[in-house]
Amino acid sequence: MRILLAEDDSVLADGLTRSLRQSGYAIDCVKNGQEADTALSTQEFDLLILDLGLPRLSGLEVLRRLRARGSLLPVLILTAADSVEQRVNGLDLGADDYMAKPFALSELEARVRALTRRGQGGGSTVVKHGPLTYDQVGRSASINDQMLDLSARELGLLEILLARTGRLVSKEQLVDHLCEWGEEVSNNAIEVYVHRLRKKIETGGIRIATVRGLGYCLEKYAAPAPAETK
Repeated sequence: MRILLAEDDSVLADGLTRSLRQSGYAIDCVKNGQEADTALSTQEFDLLILDLGLPRLSGLEVLRRLRARGSLLPVLILTAADSVEQRVNGLDLGADDYMAKPFALSELEARVRALTRRGQGGGSTVVKHGPLTYDQVGRSASINDQMLDLSARELGLLEILLARTGRLVSKEQLVDHLCEWGEEVSNNAIEVYVHRLRKKIETGGIRIATVRGLGYCLEKYAAPAPAETK
């Protein structure tokens, strides 16, 4: 999951960024409305956390431009506790939820999970692939009910491959989804993440194929043939 955080309070932004990254999200943080609008115009995200009191371009204007482009990106707005009018305006412009400052990080993370789940179309948040089970909300994976010890990057990689089972995913696509905006990650680093994930899931018969020079593909699961009996 890739989130854009538009917040000009550096202390709050740093705290939110650390907390959400620990929960396995890729976070891009911008400090003003103009940067937010540029990022939203050029990159793909799964959620926008938007402070309405941004400099250079207000949060409401960022939201208005986003919806004018036809984007259905889920938006969680952050406002001062007494700004009822701003909250109403934000919801009228197409925000999906709001939180008044100050707020508990645990509540914000719960709302982030709900909004990203809604953005994926709702319904079940558990993805199954043969003996592999991936919980999108709890961000955990298991094989035959045995929990896998996966890093945040490995979980993100698995999530992307599961969403495109049987299809090629290029290294460039992996970088876009796994890494923060502007962060440079080498192809070698992607290869390392794939190698580590592959080792952890191949015991369950889950295969990640390498398409040399192009990218990777999570193969459709084929149950092993039953042993012949004499």
